[in-house]
Amino acid sequence: MIRTLLSLGDRSGARPIRTNLISLVIESVLAGIGYACMVPASEHILSGRPQDAWPWIVAVAVLFACYSVVRYRAQLAAYRAAIGLAEQLFRRLGDKVSALPLGWFSDPRRVGELSQLSSRGIVDVMGVPAHLLRPVVASVVTPVTLLVAMFLFDWRLALVALVGLPLVAVVGRWAGRLVARLDRVQKTATTAAAGRVVEFAQAQATLRAAGRTASGHRQLEKALAEQSAAQRSTTVIAAPALLSTNLVIQLLLVALLATGAQLALGGELGTAELVALLVLGVRLVEPLMTAVENGAALRMAGNAMARYQEILATAELPAPHATPAGEGPVEPSVELREVTFGYGGEPVLRNVSLVARPGTMTALVGPSGSGKTTVLRLIARFWDVDEGTVSIGGRDVRQLTTEELMRHIALVFQDVYLFDGTIEENIRMSRPEASEEELREAAELARVTEVVDRLPDGWRTRVGEGGAALSGGERQRISIARALLKDAPIVLLDEATAALDAANDAAVVAAFDSLRADRTLVVVAHRLPTVRSADQIVVLDGGRVVEEGSHEQLFRHGGRYRVFWEERTRSVGWRLTSPTPGE
Repeated sequence: MIRTLLSLGDRSGARPIRTNLISLVIESVLAGIGYACMVPASEHILSGRPQDAWPWIVAVAVLFACYSVVRYRAQLAAYRAAIGLAEQLFRRLGDKVSALPLGWFSDPRRVGELSQLSSRGIVDVMGVPAHLLRPVVASVVTPVTLLVAMFLFDWRLALVALVGLPLVAVVGRWAGRLVARLDRVQKTATTAAAGRVVEFAQAQATLRAAGRTASGHRQLEKALAEQSAAQRSTTVIAAPALLSTNLVIQLLLVALLATGAQLALGGELGTAELVALLVLGVRLVEPLMTAVENGAALRMAGNAMARYQEILATAELPAPHATPAGEGPVEPSVELREVTFGYGGEPVLRNVSLVARPGTMTALVGPSGSGKTTVLRLIARFWDVDEGTVSIGGRDVRQLTTEELMRHIALVFQDVYLFDGTIEENIRMSRPEASEEELREAAELARVTEVVDRLPDGWRTRVGEGGAALSGGERQRISIARALLKDAPIVLLDEATAALDAANDAAVVAAFDSLRADRTLVVVAHRLPTVRSADQIVVLDGGRVVEEGSHEQLFRHGGRYRVFWEERTRSVGWRLTSPTPGE
């Protein structure tokens, strides 16, 4: 565990931990020697020779004075190490999260785990240098020091301790591994239950509309039942395991008492010496008992450290440290050449090739699951392709740094997330240095201004976590304004106007039209005005490009696109009617 703890930080973070460890070792040795010096002092006092005990009493006083100073400094070092480790973990976790493939976050369980690690996990790991290293070091160093001292006083009692200590270590290790395994199961169940509780809270409108209550939400009930079962298993199985370690420690103490009593009854050990040595034996098992009491917290911290290591060891998308001068994208064009890609299973895209030229809008259409959104995500390099290449401005995206790639791309997805800040802050985050005029222009194009005008706090209106204080259409407009303000040469939109009404949809589409002159737009769309206004339409089906061309060309061709257009046209004409009187 100590090796793992040292590996979590860099050299500057590991130095305070090493200093703390050295201080704890010195502290434990001083405590052991101090206890050992009490044996002859006690023996002389109990034998009626108190004058002979004074040198040992003075030695004990000096040792414990030194122990107090070292312990004080060790405790300060422990707190510094804990604070430094927390800073290192936050920084390394943040750096890692910013470098992980964006596709890594598509699994909601990973997001829940990150939430747990950045809150409770950090506290558990901080507790190791702050509170738990002391009993760990003391449970090893102090007994070893006392064992050496016992050999100096009576080798037979020392031999009993020498046989018993490894047995305590073996049983303690077994119990610790069992507790750690149960804790991992419980943490998994707790994370899943927490995710279901959040989901249940966020989906109240949908659940109530469907007439579902808490008792009817099966996923939540199942998650809570699994969490309860995991907690019961931990209590039922872990408690006996920990008690077994305590039992072995108590048996060691009994063995020392029995051996000492037998030696005293046989006349091989004086009463005063026996009492002094038994006090030493009690001091020998005391740090072991303390270590057992802290064992559960130690194992939980160990599990948290293991989860940190797993995340820190997650492979990042390979990327250069810097894009060489003159080797960045030369124009805002996008090209996929014979791209094949799958999410670990069957390919989602098969030999897809397309080109989106500067100053044009390319619309991707096709049935659900045809790979439209995947194309956008590969352009933004959420993942790397299995075969083929994705290029921007003639440069393979794998040869660009993340900063260079993101500088050229603005993304608007259907699932909009807003940070818990004001409307202005959420728009400005794409380009904080933008002028007031540029902000207002982007907001006007995205029809955010009319939202701001009707809100009491205007631009300073807080949107809530995830934008919960706004409607879906309002969130989408802010997201579009954010992308427009970024002023990136390539704009990727995935159903960007899905939550807008017809009037605002038309206005935003008109805004997109005005951007074509100096930008490249790649749009996943189902709305007919958006599709028809595209310069190029790419029809995907089954992960392949089946048709490509303008609206007029594809409509005349009479293939998949025409079927898509006619189905959409019919659905637009649908309306609900009520029977007229007399019918």
